Amino acid sequence: MKSFLISIFLIFSTSILTAEPVLTKIGTFSCGQQPKQVLFSPDSKVIALPLLDDNGFDIFDIKEKKVVKRLSPPNAEKLGFAEGLFIKEKDCFFVSQMTTGTIYEYSYPDFKLKRSISTKGEWSKFIAYNHDKNLLAVSNWISNTVSLIDYESGKLISHLKTSASPRGLLFTDNGKSIIVLCFDGGKIQKFNTELGTLEKEVTVNKSAMRHIVPSSDDKKAYVSDMYFRQIYEIDLSTLEILRKVQVHNNPNTIALANGRWLFVSCRGKNNPVDYTLRSLENGKICIIDTETMKVIKSFEGGNQPTGLDISLDGKILCFSNFQDGNIELYNIDFESDVKK
Repeated sequence: MKSFLISIFLIFSTSILTAEPVLTKIGTFSCGQQPKQVLFSPDSKVIALPLLDDNGFDIFDIKEKKVVKRLSPPNAEKLGFAEGLFIKEKDCFFVSQMTTGTIYEYSYPDFKLKRSISTKGEWSKFIAYNHDKNLLAVSNWISNTVSLIDYESGKLISHLKTSASPRGLLFTDNGKSIIVLCFDGGKIQKFNTELGTLEKEVTVNKSAMRHIVPSSDDKKAYVSDMYFRQIYEIDLSTLEILRKVQVHNNPNTIALANGRWLFVSCRGKNNPVDYTLRSLENGKICIIDTETMKVIKSFEGGNQPTGLDISLDGKILCFSNFQDGNIELYNIDFESDVKK
């Protein structure tokens, strides 16, 4: 009887863990112009929305289901707010401004401006933080550098010289290394953060690497490539591409849920006149099973889905529709298959 109950428990537990995510739409909500990214706060109470073509970033209250405030950092009139980062242990939020090469730190949850930090780079975009080194990293798109900044002092420690158009960043090896995705350079590069030296690199000709997130065991990572419409699974020690899967056109931001399901915002086909204009058709959100590296489902978003994030409790998906000036929220249920 005991072995029978154990078997039943194992079957039930496995079915919960492997149940495919079921999404239920909460709604579509307006925000500022060209929401480039969406970021859940650590307590999953608000979502920060950096706005590329507006004067700051919006704060969306999840309970109230609306934008409750607009934060405008110094030089907000220069627009260009691209990415953000919540750091839970510091009770803070950072936002980057491409047009000034600056990152701004705000306290959380009150969103009071604490300081402005110059990256001393051009077109600063993605921000990463490492606890072990108490180190910030910012990718600089035009100057082809990554700024390493001491968190406490806000002072620039060094510039890593990368291949063309660095974007996605991921600290590894307890902060001793950082992986850099080079959008125009067609490379995945790994640098020693202490020496500033290039340790390894992998080249995929013509690729447009954009975003990187680690696997749940931190041994692998997933990378979006906009040019080839691919998501790569890479080995974090060797940078070797282990597996890949094709998704919809122009995959942008990716996020891992429940340690297995990779959500991908796909902007869709570019406007034939200019890629900065509205697409002629809406983009899609794709969901990949990382055990099989296959797309298990996809659904339509708005015009150019770009930013994407999942709440830390794994219960809510948010993505931004860049050209529509709005965000969409979905409840995520991983147990629906079992309940049926």
